[in-house]
Amino acid sequence: MSLMEGLLLQAPSSTVTLLGAGLFLLVLYLLSSGSSSEPQGKEPPGPRPLPLLGNLLQLDLKRFHHTLFELSRKYGSVFTVHIGPRKVVVLAGYKTVKEALVTHAEEFGERGIPPLFGEINKGHGILFANGDSWKKMRHFALTNLRDFGMGKKASEEMIIEEVHYLTEVFEEYKGKDFDTTQPIHYAISNVICSIVFGSRFEYSDPRFRRSISRVKETNQLAGSASVLLYNTMPWLGPLLKSKRILMKHSDTNKKEMLDLVMELKETLNPQMFRGFIDSFIARKENLEASGNMKSHFHYENLVQTVTHLFNAGTDTTAATMCWSLMLMAKYPQIQERVQEEMSRVIGSRQPLIEDRKNLPYTDAVIHEIQRVANIAPLALPHITSRDITFQGYFIKKGTDVIPLLTSVLQDENEWETPHTFNPAHFLNEKGQFVKRDAFIPFSAGRRVCLGESLAKMEIFLLFTSLLQRFRFSPPPGVTEDDLDLTPVVGITLNPSPHQLCAVSRVQIES
Repeated sequence: MSLMEGLLLQAPSSTVTLLGAGLFLLVLYLLSSGSSSEPQGKEPPGPRPLPLLGNLLQLDLKRFHHTLFELSRKYGSVFTVHIGPRKVVVLAGYKTVKEALVTHAEEFGERGIPPLFGEINKGHGILFANGDSWKKMRHFALTNLRDFGMGKKASEEMIIEEVHYLTEVFEEYKGKDFDTTQPIHYAISNVICSIVFGSRFEYSDPRFRRSISRVKETNQLAGSASVLLYNTMPWLGPLLKSKRILMKHSDTNKKEMLDLVMELKETLNPQMFRGFIDSFIARKENLEASGNMKSHFHYENLVQTVTHLFNAGTDTTAATMCWSLMLMAKYPQIQERVQEEMSRVIGSRQPLIEDRKNLPYTDAVIHEIQRVANIAPLALPHITSRDITFQGYFIKKGTDVIPLLTSVLQDENEWETPHTFNPAHFLNEKGQFVKRDAFIPFSAGRRVCLGESLAKMEIFLLFTSLLQRFRFSPPPGVTEDDLDLTPVVGITLNPSPHQLCAVSRVQIES
């Protein structure tokens, strides 16, 4: 079935009858509306586009990052693809991505905002915003998240507390196979909830469970082929069920988030802030009291910023943790070596962040999990803030840009065995941990993930705590080779649905 046939199946019959005329008129428009200005230099190469469709027939939208990676082998580290009528420049390879995002941070540092995310966010929040509002919200979020413990001892204590709730769930299955992904999402989400709201939620809380479910479905649909097509050709909107679901989820999220904000506002104590929301409300009220009624500190920005923190703080780290357990079950010899090192260095006490420096092999395994998991293969879209000549190619202001993180984490010039799970990538000949410049799973430059320090802490503490307590293996009758590492494609790459056995190893000292 072609992409267009799939779209037509979602369309109401009255819309289908108008589709042919709409397509014909759009083609005429696109063919007659070229750019009135001549290029100021050589533009990046790429496959020749068709009218309206661009390069869609050459792109596998279900494995979009993989297709772009393959195209980079033919067209080089800076090339152009046309997703429908939309022109996109792709940056591939570590040196090129770093040069763009770090060396030319100003030119490549703006966020590209696809139509759907523009509709949902309306320029508010952090992820899909630009300009002064974005700068104010990002700075405030970064400063206050640190104040409430992000990356510090307070965060470590929150994570360790959550480890106990998570291991209780794992122990309930008594070594039988179960879906590990759901409780992992609950645990990771509770860490960011503790910082943002000032409290965690019970895993059985219906509102909490619904929120996590929406996050997972939203991130999967937002990276789907149909949404990619909508962002390229917004007039397809009435045809797409996925777009309607995402808008409904967005409306529900905003309502529930605003309800939570109002609940916290009613019990706000200016002398003792419980979390990020309290701090934001206090800043808003102080600005208004001083007569500043037009600041960026308003409820629309608060709701959208908190939603971004909640979604990003849940999905990316949870996806990494789900991959980590699956990869340990897939490679039992590596799992055993991690557990041997931990037993020798830590024993049965609770792992702490300070143990990282004494666990070089474990640290290397965690880094290699992040590299192989490749959970954000396209990063989020960028857009050029001004005309630039980059690596000999002219890129016009306002051009959409994709920093292809897949091509960085699998760069054959940077990694000895880029397509193999190999912890030796992060070890020297003496078995000591070594940093690698091409390890940038959190992106780089002005748009680097603001929760990077928290995510690193969560991944280390959860991974070591779970590996200390459990041995992970495939279900009975399933071999390591049977475990499928094909990801479910979305904005992030999550493992395919699977179950694992978590067999208890030790009793932890109280």
